Amino acid sequence: MLKRICLNVCILTIVLTIVGCGFKLRGDYGLPTGIQQLQLLAAQKNTPLHRILGKQLQGINIDVWDNTASASQLDEQVDVIVYLSSDQLERRLLSLFSSGQVAEYELVYTIKYQIQFPAQDAIEIEIDVTREYQDDPDAVLAKSRELDLIQNEMRQEAANRIIRQIASSYSNWQQTTGG
Repeated sequence: MLKRICLNVCILTIVLTIVGCGFKLRGDYGLPTGIQQLQLLAAQKNTPLHRILGKQLQGINIDVWDNTASASQLDEQVDVIVYLSSDQLERRLLSLFSSGQVAEYELVYTIKYQIQFPAQDAIEIEIDVTREYQDDPDAVLAKSRELDLIQNEMRQEAANRIIRQIASSYSNWQQTTGG
C-alpha cells in the first residue's frame, strides 16, 4: 500500500513539474486565436513546401486561402499573408572515401518567405534547415529513398518553423498596434 502511495505521489510530482514549466507536445503551435484566415501565396505554386505548409495550417483549423481567392475576399477576411518566395536545396561536400567518391554531404534547405499583417509592411525572413547525409555507392537505390525521406523531413521542419514564426510575429504585431 505504501509503495502505491509513493508511486502516485511521484507520478503526480512529475506531471505537475512538466505542466508547470510550460511543456507542450510537438505539433501544438499555440497559434493565437486571432489568426483564423491566412493567405498562402507562392512564387511556384504546388511545391512540396507549399502543400505541406497548407496541410499543417488546415490541420490546426486555419482557413487557408490560396492564389485563386479574389482580392475583395482577402482584404476583409485575411488575418495574415504568407508569401513563399523561394526554396532551394544545396548539397555541400563534407568527406570523401579513399577511392575519391563522395562519402558524406551536408544538405542545406534554404527558404525565403514574407509574412504580412494588415496595415503593415511585409517581414522578410530566411531560414536554413541542415542535415548530414552519408552516401554509399553500393546502395544507390536505398540511399536515393533515404535522401527523399530526409528532404521531406526538412520540408516538414521548415513548415513547423514558419508556423512558429507566424505566431511570434503575430504576437509582436498585436503589441505594436494594440490590436
